[in-house]
Amino acid sequence: MRKNRFLFFTFLLVISSHVEAQTDFYKGKQMKIVVGFSAGTASDLYARVVAQHLPKHIPGKPDIIVQNMPGGASVTAANYVYSVAKPDGLTLAAVPGPTYFPQLLGLKEVQFDWSKFTWIGTPEENDELFFIRSDMPYKTLLDLRKAAEPPRCGVTGVGSTGYYIPKLLEAVFGLKIKFVTGYPGAANVDLAVEKNEVHCRGTTLSAFFGREPGRTWAKTGFVRILVQTGDKRNHRLPDTPTIWELMDQEKVPEDKRRISKVVLAAGGFGRPILATPGIPADRVKILREAYANMLKDAEFLAETKKRNWEINPVSGERLEALAKEVINQPLELIQRIRGILGE
Repeated sequence: MRKNRFLFFTFLLVISSHVEAQTDFYKGKQMKIVVGFSAGTASDLYARVVAQHLPKHIPGKPDIIVQNMPGGASVTAANYVYSVAKPDGLTLAAVPGPTYFPQLLGLKEVQFDWSKFTWIGTPEENDELFFIRSDMPYKTLLDLRKAAEPPRCGVTGVGSTGYYIPKLLEAVFGLKIKFVTGYPGAANVDLAVEKNEVHCRGTTLSAFFGREPGRTWAKTGFVRILVQTGDKRNHRLPDTPTIWELMDQEKVPEDKRRISKVVLAAGGFGRPILATPGIPADRVKILREAYANMLKDAEFLAETKKRNWEINPVSGERLEALAKEVINQPLELIQRIRGILGE
């Protein structure tokens, strides 16, 4: 009996020491979230809200700062977090789901393996949309097949929603679109749309409705949303057809549907928070649990409601599985995707 009691107290001591060690690691530390876009973008705004609310859910309550690292549609930020940042659980990243496209395309700039990041979680799966200035003479998406002068779409890089959505639509439906690349950030593309330098853009629903100028554009009718990518129409776009409805209407062949499913899987990552590979398992557990608890926190939810962000969380474990799935595609399918998305 005395021996059992001794073992029990020894067990409690070990557990207590382990918990204290976890708390001590983050106590007094400074974490950072590396954002793949410039300040003021949807990814940046979300990262700053996370930096404000996540610390209180991490044992030790570390400070969190945001570091903007735009370039290559978030490839620069992903490279940094994967190859430069220490695997200590102090560096997180906010990059968009399509950041894995440059890896599938085999671009030499890529220094990361999407399937090997440490995945913390995302607040939602995110559908996309494609819009055009309403003063352009195109009422429906399929009108772009007959464009005498192709509308210009602004693009930050091949890993951006602004690139792959119109590229996919162009390939699936035979549209006529001209791409204007090299914008440093999404805000720059928005400004170009307002100045009539470019006419169209692909983006996520959360980015469009969650910040300006999208909210105002939707209210004033400055742009016309021609298509959305969800399996069903979003409640904010009840009159806009989905890409799948248009495929059924146009009797698009199965091979293009398969490619579309792989490409549009990027929306399944939503607005992910990820981290460096190789972080100790106990710290990964801490970060995932803290992030999940933050997404249920009343103050955080009040903030997201004010910003018109929708919260339907996806766990880090599920994102980890999705990351492996999208990268490990048959070579034939990857080659077809490269043919569509390649510059």
